[in-house]
Amino acid sequence: MLAQFHIDSPSINDNRSYDYANHPELDRHEYSIIIDLVKQGSRVIDLGCGNGTLLSRLKKEKNVVEAGMELSESGVSVCKQKGLNVQYGRIDERLPFNDNTFDYAICNVTIQMVMYPEILLKEMKRISRCQIISFPNFAFWRNRVELLFCGRMPRKMLFGYSWYSTGHIHQLSPDDFRTLVNDVGNLRIIDRRSPIIKNFFKRVVANLFPQLFHMVFVYLLEKHESVS
Repeated sequence: MLAQFHIDSPSINDNRSYDYANHPELDRHEYSIIIDLVKQGSRVIDLGCGNGTLLSRLKKEKNVVEAGMELSESGVSVCKQKGLNVQYGRIDERLPFNDNTFDYAICNVTIQMVMYPEILLKEMKRISRCQIISFPNFAFWRNRVELLFCGRMPRKMLFGYSWYSTGHIHQLSPDDFRTLVNDVGNLRIIDRRSPIIKNFFKRVVANLFPQLFHMVFVYLLEKHESVS
């Protein structure tokens, strides 16, 4: 019989249970890229919207009609305090929205943290005309070096967490993501971007070998129906 253990509290260095109560604002480098991809006045849903910072910016800068879903109760609470239309729920199951309800469905650095990323992408395709997905690139060169020479799960793209204390459960690369898009079907990649690297030399090298030297990718997808 296996022994049963009770964990009184999670490790300090643990990101499996997000608490946004003390972090109502958190800007990220990829937000500006996502905002640039969204057209003025669009209907937008942010899946895994966290504390709602991206939604707030979209509402202010692009005058979008916003909606959001978030699994963290503290995130939902913070979003509602900001006046955002956000509801509690999982995003990798059947979503409570009709087909083509939105112009854009956004999932920012969250697809690698859900149990069923393929269901998430299928649902994004179902409820929206365009999909914006970003994720950390697990094929980043430092990860490759650490895995090759240290023989352990790289910590660079786990943002300092250990393999057991992170919500990043489905690490992926751009090639992996393209495979997922093809498997889901009836989606085409319209654009791919990454946060700008300020150093000129590093930027040139990263653009030549993006899968090695870009840490985050943002994809814009568009739904297309197959013709029978």
